[in-house]
Amino acid sequence: EVQLQASGGGLVQAGGSLRLSCATSGFSFGDYGIGWFRQDPGKEREGVSAISTKDGTTYYANAVKGRFTISSDNARNTVYLQLNNLRPEDTAIYYCAGVPGRFLREIGHKWFRPEEWDFWGRGTQVTVSS
Repeated sequence: EVQLQASGGGLVQAGGSLRLSCATSGFSFGDYGIGWFRQDPGKEREGVSAISTKDGTTYYANAVKGRFTISSDNARNTVYLQLNNLRPEDTAIYYCAGVPGRFLREIGHKWFRPEEWDFWGRGTQVTVSS
């Protein structure tokens, strides 16, 4: 059974940092796509970042480029999202999602679309105060 669990959220002031973790199990981690999405109440879920665990290819939403960094620890079957220089508009529930590696390579430029992803974990709340 594929499982993904996001953790690491919290309350920080604007300009602060957090590191989110997505712990995974139940699939071959070495060739998978792991993505981070976020959703604020009343808004649509949006893609934040994604990574290929096979070759390290990364994807970022324009809103977070230069501030967020995604990385993969294949020995721990875990993907991290480092959030720096946080802004109040980054406040949301952050979710991680998974898709087999071959599908991430196929969807490519559509990675940010939630409907392209197969597996979802429970989210972690990030709140940024001004």
